[in-house]
Amino acid sequence: MLVYPLALALLCLGAGLLIDRCSGRFMSYALLPSVGAAALIALSQLSTYFSAIAAATPYLIVALALVGYLLAGQRLRRLLVRARGEWQALALAPIAYLLAIAPVLLGGRASFSSFMALSDSAVHMIGADFLIHHGQDYAHLDLHNSYGQFIRDYYGTSYPSGADTLFGGSALLLGLPLIWAFQPFTAFVLALATGPAWVLARRFGLRRGAAALAALTATVPALVYGYELIGSIKEIASISMILALGALALAHRSWLARAPLRALPFALVLAAGVSALGAGFGAWGLATAVVLLVLLAGDLRAGRVGLRAALSTVALGAFVLLIAAWPTWRHFSASLHVAQSIASTGNAGNLQAPLKWTQAFGVWLRGSYRQAPAGAALVATDALIALAFGACLVGALSLLRARALALLGWLAATLIVWAALDHAATTWVDAKALVLSSPVVVLLACGGVAATLRAAPSGLARVAPTVLALALLGGVLASDAVQYHASNLAPTDRYEELAAIDKRFAGRGPTLFTDFDEYSMYVLRNLDVGGPDFVYPPPALASLARGYGRPVDLDRAAPQALAPYPLIVTRRDPSAPPPPAAYRLAWQGSYYEVWARRSRAAPAIVYLASAGDRPVACARVRTLARVARASGRAAVGAVEPQLVRVRLRRARHPRGWGREGAGWAMQHAGTLSVGFALPRAGDWQLWLQGQFMPRVEVGLDGRRVAVLSGQLAGNSLVPDTVGPLRVRLAAGRHRLTVTRAGLSLAPGNGGAAVLAGAFLVPSGTPARRLQAITAASASQSPCQSHYSWIELVGGARASGTLRARRGRE
Repeated sequence: MLVYPLALALLCLGAGLLIDRCSGRFMSYALLPSVGAAALIALSQLSTYFSAIAAATPYLIVALALVGYLLAGQRLRRLLVRARGEWQALALAPIAYLLAIAPVLLGGRASFSSFMALSDSAVHMIGADFLIHHGQDYAHLDLHNSYGQFIRDYYGTSYPSGADTLFGGSALLLGLPLIWAFQPFTAFVLALATGPAWVLARRFGLRRGAAALAALTATVPALVYGYELIGSIKEIASISMILALGALALAHRSWLARAPLRALPFALVLAAGVSALGAGFGAWGLATAVVLLVLLAGDLRAGRVGLRAALSTVALGAFVLLIAAWPTWRHFSASLHVAQSIASTGNAGNLQAPLKWTQAFGVWLRGSYRQAPAGAALVATDALIALAFGACLVGALSLLRARALALLGWLAATLIVWAALDHAATTWVDAKALVLSSPVVVLLACGGVAATLRAAPSGLARVAPTVLALALLGGVLASDAVQYHASNLAPTDRYEELAAIDKRFAGRGPTLFTDFDEYSMYVLRNLDVGGPDFVYPPPALASLARGYGRPVDLDRAAPQALAPYPLIVTRRDPSAPPPPAAYRLAWQGSYYEVWARRSRAAPAIVYLASAGDRPVACARVRTLARVARASGRAAVGAVEPQLVRVRLRRARHPRGWGREGAGWAMQHAGTLSVGFALPRAGDWQLWLQGQFMPRVEVGLDGRRVAVLSGQLAGNSLVPDTVGPLRVRLAAGRHRLTVTRAGLSLAPGNGGAAVLAGAFLVPSGTPARRLQAITAASASQSPCQSHYSWIELVGGARASGTLRARRGRE
């Protein structure tokens, strides 16, 4: 989490030094990392466009940075001397990075914070990995499964990939798993925005320390911080590019209509924005271009520049823009179609309602930007937003009075883009525009604070504007802290187990994955995963889950429909029906089971499944046994395990805990207590179902059994299954207690906390127990065993095989 961003910083600085050298060394040192990142995005886009050299992308990135350092010479030393004199600016990026990575860093384990919020980050992981290994070549994808469909329907349709190619190239350079490098990369890209934010803050007239605070405030306003936590990599990468465009526009007299090569930084930043965000970035690029044309026209009228020089600069800049974003321009109609589809979609994604325009002011005292503050937090939020709004008005008036028309024009053009999108676009795009505009709005508010400070005489009169500045900064940081507290971190151990499965069974797919978790597509990328409950399910098995994110039920599959899948990966859950008899248990871990299809196993001829909690009816068992005897085939059943459910609805629970299905939403600290009875003494396994991000203590009969935290499922619709917790208990009554801990500063302490279910099974219960069904056993009333499902399979030879293999697996 610290080595990777340091390596990224060195790569971006080296590339920035090279662009600085090529363009005549006119840029502020604070812009070098963001301009360098733009150059690396352009390089990685071009290298992955040509599939033959895609795998060389990490080394090409290093080569570009090294050339920059080799050519830097005295420039690098002068920059280091100047940076020591302005240490506040030098410290901005590390501080912003630490704020953005805080949930993972303080969580003490490799993870990411977008879990259960938005699974788009899973797409970026598989996309970054695929593009570096295969380039933009999608002809060989298996479209029968989720992995291939995701890649094709996103990246094969010109989905923006600029941030992904830089992410994949830099992380794979260090050999890092992309799932654990994702949050550090997103945090680093956000921290890049501090450089151009610092330059813009200085143009407002802020001195070094005040400019540093303003730049930090503008980099991590509440809405931007929230989008960084959910892994919105495209928007976060675009923020630094938008601010860099503004900083370069304000320095137009240093490069516009000068030597043509001086247009290189602006063209690269614009190209990187288009590559990262797609055609939609053109709105901000066009707004900045209009401002530059107005400024250029003024310089031409004043005779400060010549027409020929201006045309040369524009022509070279356009050429660089064309080449640097060539993959986007080459398929511009497709990219434009993607942008139009996003802009017109009625799908609000993870938004329950449109965001408020007031969220652009950087303060939102709620754990999620999707929900409104309440109570005292609402009063404080409204007060701080009102102060920020007033500061924005003062900032705009001060710029107008000072005739800082270039800065005022760029601010106005950027905010007009926001207003236009807010008026014309749908909820989803409006939210993106709000995020991208928020840093500009906060910078304007900081400019108003600076103007108030300049206007106030010394002494007590300066107290009020100082308090205002601290209130805005404090409101932003407090908003970020609330979101940090409510974050849900990905379950590290579970993904490490999936990675072990991927390594063990690599190349033996395609694999049916029955757990809702789209991140499995990256972790199990060598198994060609298909998830029936994913956005793109395997077409032949979509009916196994009744909609996106819904539980997968293998019993809904016709036996022959599973035949194309040599492997099935299921969650370890004794209460769930096991796979058909054609599969054997090949591996079992703490969280997952891998089932491998038996060699030459034929699909069942008849498959009868239980109905909910009711096992297969005895009459159906007898009928199938008679059919098996008459036809010379075999009947086999999966014996249901002995399962003791804990009835949570009868539990004593703290006031304020709400119903969540058959369980409880543990909305604050407290203890749930519920009794249950065991039929016999012995060793048992206790299993819990739910979402357990904060610390939760589990007890039996007054003694602590386990402490859970960070145990989450892929979404809130499918509870996580946690266990087994091994206990030795006597027959008779017992009491289960589940205690949610109180407030703490740990990340995720305010995250998901739901107890959805609890049950016990005897220790040693196998993953599946098969039993041959004979006419004699089926004739007993009630049936000898309760079955999850029964099958009619092949002939006598198959019957012998099943008898030989029946029992524990």
